[in-house]
Formats: sequence, structure tokens, C-alpha cells
Amino acid sequence: MKSLPLDDPGTPDLRSAARYMAWILRVQGWTLVGAVTFGITWMVAQASVPAVIGAAIDAVVEHGFGRGLVLWSALLLLVGAIGAAAGIIRHRLSVQMWLDAAYRNVQLVSGHSGRLGSELNRRVAHGEVVSVGATDLANLGNYVDVAGRFAGAIVAYLVVAVILLRSSTTLGLVVLIGVPVLMLATGPLLRRLNRRNQHARALQGELNTLASDIVAGLRVLRGIGGEAMFDRRYRAASQDVRRAGVQVARVQSVLDALQVLLPGAFVVLVVWLGARYAASGEISTGDLVAFYGYATFLLLPLRTFTEAANKIIRGHVSARHVIRILRIAPSVSDPADPVSPPDGDLVDASTSFVASKGLLTAVVSDDPRDAVALADRLGGYVQPGRDDVDAVTYGDVPLGAVGRDELRRRVVVSDTASALFSGRLRDALDAGRATSDEEVAHALTTASADDVLEALDDGLDGELAERGRSLSGGQRQRIVLARALLTDADVLVLVEPTSAVDSHTEARIAQRLRRHRAGRTTVVVTSSPLVLDVADEVVFLTGGRVVARGQHHHLMSTDRAYRQVVTREEAEDVA
Repeated sequence: MKSLPLDDPGTPDLRSAARYMAWILRVQGWTLVGAVTFGITWMVAQASVPAVIGAAIDAVVEHGFGRGLVLWSALLLLVGAIGAAAGIIRHRLSVQMWLDAAYRNVQLVSGHSGRLGSELNRRVAHGEVVSVGATDLANLGNYVDVAGRFAGAIVAYLVVAVILLRSSTTLGLVVLIGVPVLMLATGPLLRRLNRRNQHARALQGELNTLASDIVAGLRVLRGIGGEAMFDRRYRAASQDVRRAGVQVARVQSVLDALQVLLPGAFVVLVVWLGARYAASGEISTGDLVAFYGYATFLLLPLRTFTEAANKIIRGHVSARHVIRILRIAPSVSDPADPVSPPDGDLVDASTSFVASKGLLTAVVSDDPRDAVALADRLGGYVQPGRDDVDAVTYGDVPLGAVGRDELRRRVVVSDTASALFSGRLRDALDAGRATSDEEVAHALTTASADDVLEALDDGLDGELAERGRSLSGGQRQRIVLARALLTDADVLVLVEPTSAVDSHTEARIAQRLRRHRAGRTTVVVTSSPLVLDVADEVVFLTGGRVVARGQHHHLMSTDRAYRQVVTREEAEDVA
């Protein structure tokens, strides 16, 4: 058995959905070979049973109850045992392939999502990612699971056709020609099912996106009285998904009915022909019994064919959505020869911004979007343009020359959109480092988040709800700040870390933050006077460029534009 998750999920073929599906099969390796081998053995063993029974009946008719019957009965027992053992092993291998395919896709999608970071939210709707995790991964697993049975059904169908051809050319041709004709008869339905599955899947992704938006903005909706409007939108979208699902079910129900009707009619035809040949003496009594057994057995491969076609269609629809995410290229990629920069100043030449090594630098902007864009550039989340490829440097080394893993470890950006995950508070705070309880307590104290720890019955082992729903906005913001502090990054960039807390708490955080990060480079995007007052240096942006720098009190007395931005924020706080 494979150990999951996989050490390396591999490099998928993203040229098309079909190639991606073929790659998923190829990487199964010997497991796929085993599933196909035992699937064929399982099906062929079942296909051989009518022949053995027919031979046993002929032996009794010709020689009576004697040694021949015993030998054929023993052979029937052996064939049954082989079929049972092969069926068990085939099932185990198929389940293993299902798990491998599902986990492999989970690792690929989650790993790529991690590399994209916040860029994923800008390129793909939340609901689309949810739908991939909730539906598409299972569909791809089901597609792999049916491979062994599908291969066995093909070989068994050919074996039965050959046996019938040897006994009766007409019956053999009926099977050889009839089965493909039955499959072609369902072709139009399969194409319609494919189209309707694609439509339903697209609507489901849109509905999940709408649901995510409503949940994320529920407090705001309540505040502005928008619940009723979004409730109507969600109900209407749900009905669209329901109607699309009904359309899929209608085609699926007709297809399921044909899976019973067409093979059943085919069985009747084979039995009727066999009975006529037996009555005319062209075939023996044992052959007639065997023909009936073959006709009944053919129901299994015929249904397997239609089941496989259905799962392949669903897998193809899902593969298109998975590769859509996997094809998203990060705007920032790893350099060919990464350089490890020394700890030094963080400089953005395009704005003339400098965060001096070991100091706390605050950023104020007349347009908050310019400050956020600066934070993204400082964190290396934006690929520099051709004209400013070396615009951002750390220790005189361009960020583009630093490996992504090292850059993410040494320069951490925590913005207002940072989310919490469900689980223990300890896990929500630990960003991958082996942090001690003392370090966690220190970070919580700096972020003035001790009240969160005290409110949980089990302390650090207490459970947080998804996205921290059980916490207030200010508590979530302070937990996010504590998590950022625990990264112990060489450079920490904080975007509005105290916007949701009261002034007394903000003052405590500002003083403690300065002490906590003493000697390490810290950049805080804010317009709060309480935070600006403790900064070693304040940088003022206008039109996306640095126009003034100095200490807060000096800028307040000498720069009117700076004073207007800061005092406007004060006025809003008072209001």
C-alpha cells in the first residue's frame, strides 16, 4: 500500500483535460497494471462459468453421472475461486487507485494554491476552488476506479464472442456486432449528458462563490440591511442549480433505463437464437445452457461500459476545472540561480521607499491602495515590470534573485485579508516553527490578545471555528498579528494591524510591538497616530511615491498634506 499523502505528486500534463486524465492513469504504475490484470481475470473467470456448466451438462447427457461430472464440477469450483480471489484483489487495487488519484489531486491543487497565495483569489472565484475540492476530486477518483473493471469487461466481451463464434457463427456475429451497436445507441445521450454536466458544474461553482461571499460579509450585510436581497439572490441561484441538476438527472435516468432495456433485449435475442439452434440440433443442450449463461453474463460488461462512459464524462468535466487552477502561473517565479541576501535595508526604488535595517518604519499614503501595493512589492508578491526588474532589493540583492521559499521565510507580509483556520488556537498561531508556549504567550501579549486565550476553556488547545467566526473582528485581527509575530521574520510587513481595535488597546499594541521587534526590520502600513508616534521613521506617499520622511511629530508640524491624511483618520475614529 502507498503512504498518503505522497512525497511527490508528480508533474501533471496540463495540455488538455484528456491528457491530464491519461497522466493520472499513467502515474498509477504497477497498481494500474495489477487492477487491470485482476479485473480481466475476474471478468474472464465469470465468462468461463457458462462454458464449464455447458460442458458438464453435455458430459452427463453423454456419459451419465460419472468421473466427467466430477472433473467439470472441480473445474467450476476452481474457476469460481479464481474469480472470487481476483475480484477481491481487483477491488483493493481499485480503491488504492481511487485514494491515490484523489490525494494526488488534493496535493497538486493545494500545493499550487499555496504557491499562488492571495493571487489565487484574484484569478479564481472562491466557489470554484470549493467545487473542485467538494466534487471534482471525487469524480477523478471514480474515473480511475472503473479502469480495472472496464478493461476486464472489454476482454470478457471478446472472450465470449470468440467462444460463441466457435459454436455458432451467427451467435458470435450477433455478439460482436450487437454490443458496439448498443453502445452507439447511447452515444447521443452521453453527449447530451456531458453538456448538461458541464452546465450544472458551472452553476454549482457560481453558487458556492455566492455562498462564500455571503458568509464572509454576513456582518456587513446585517449592518446595512442587505440580508433579504442576498437571500433572494441565493435562492434564485439555488433554483438554477436545482433545475440544471434535474436536467442532468433526466438524461441520466433515460441512460439508466436503457442500460437495463437494451442489454435485456439483447439477452432475449441471443437466447431465442440459441433455442432455435438447439431445437434444430445444431447445438447441444449444454451449449444452449451455456448460451443463456453468456447472454446473462453480458449484462455485466454492457453495464460496465455505460458506467465507465458516464464516469469518464464526469471525470473529463472535472479535469477541465482542475487544470484551470493548475494552469495559473504565479506572477512571481523562482530564479534559475537563487541568491541568499544578507540582512540589510529593504528598498523599493520605484517609490524611493527605504525600510532601514533594524528599524520600525511606518507608511502613510494619501491613497491606501498605493500603500497596499507597496506592501505587495516589498513581499515579492508582484512581478516587477521590464523597466524596473531590480526595483525592490533586500540587502542590495534584487528580490527577483531570491528563492521564493527563502523570501517567504525572511520577509513576511500580513495584511487585513489574512484569515484564520478552524482547529486549535495553538495550530492557528504556529506558522510552521517549533514554537514554545512561552513564545506563543509573548506574541499574544504583544498583540494584546490574552483575552482570547482566557476565553477558551482549553487555552491554547481550545478550538477556533472556521475563519475565526467565534471571535470578534478585533480579536481576529489581534490573533492574526500574534501569528505574524511568531514567524520571527527578518522583515515583517504589517498592513493596518490595529484598524479594528479601540484606541487604548491600539496604544498598548504599538508600544509592545516596538519592543517585541527591537533590532529587526518592521514596516507598518497605517494612518493611526498612536502607531505612527512609536515609529522610528514615518514615510509619506503621494501619488505612489515617497514625498516626505521623518518622525511623526515633525511631519505633523511641517507637512500639511500629511497632517490632513492623519487628522482625517482621527476625525473618522471620533465619529
